[in-house]
Amino acid sequence: MVSVLFVCMGNICRSPTAEGVFRKLVFDAGRDAEFEVDSAGTIGYHQGERADPRMRAAATGRGYELASRARRIELLDFDRFDLIVTMDEDNYRDVEALNPGSRARVVRMIDYCEKHEVPEVPDPYYGGESGFHQVIDILEDSCGNLLRRL
Repeated sequence: MVSVLFVCMGNICRSPTAEGVFRKLVFDAGRDAEFEVDSAGTIGYHQGERADPRMRAAATGRGYELASRARRIELLDFDRFDLIVTMDEDNYRDVEALNPGSRARVVRMIDYCEKHEVPEVPDPYYGGESGFHQVIDILEDSCGNLLRRL
């Protein structure tokens, strides 16, 4: 079984959406028995909250369910997960700073992006509705390629 953890800052926009998109792609491919999938944030400010309502609405409209609750990444995650996928450079640096030298491989989500030329998965929290759809576009591209490589 391959375990994948998606990480953004607050775990209410990008990483729960990556989790939802990846879960659906895995399910649609008939490979759900092969994967453990979760998401977390580098901060615990939104601990226990559902994904942002604007992101949930955008995701639902595209056929994705965002059912997880926000949590902060913890040291045990570095032993629990094979792959920790970060949404932006700050997330990458924060996760690497926590990494106790475990078996988990820390990567950037955009490393799997082929259709979109973006430096990171942008945080849509302070923007308008189009930002949430842009994030889903990027994540569909990246998660699809990630699944094909696993």
